[in-house]
Amino acid sequence: MLRPTPDALREQAFTIIGQRLAGATFLDLFAGTGVNALEALSRGASRVVLVERAPKAGELIRRNFAAFVVPEGRWELMAREAERALPVLAARGVAFSLAWCDPPFASWAEGPVALVLARESGVLGPGAEVVLEAPPKVEVAVPGFSLVRELRGAVLLRAS
Repeated sequence: MLRPTPDALREQAFTIIGQRLAGATFLDLFAGTGVNALEALSRGASRVVLVERAPKAGELIRRNFAAFVVPEGRWELMAREAERALPVLAARGVAFSLAWCDPPFASWAEGPVALVLARESGVLGPGAEVVLEAPPKVEVAVPGFSLVRELRGAVLLRAS
């Protein structure tokens, strides 16, 4: 079941990271509907990579990107689990300075695990910033990342 990012959280987070989006390549882990990647493109990202394992969500992402007429070279959907997508990105030498991670709350720990894998593989380099959505009252601590700011329903982390 999809749990879209609340509009207020998306607006707050993109207001904070917005200036760093110009020309950036943006990673959307557990992409769901793809709306966060679309927002990144609308605010200046040059390219987005979406990772989503659920086939129905992948279909929705394709429809959403077609509806907004996003050229194929500006986005890529990796229809697989994050732990399988990250080594592929690392092998390509792809690195991101900005990312969004919105794991299903029922299996929320997959998000921090994916971020550690991304950091260790170089997909997220030192200084990369990540918005990590989290269930209410969850203590967020991700090895290799420091807390930059708490948001409404998420945290902004920086890779060390």
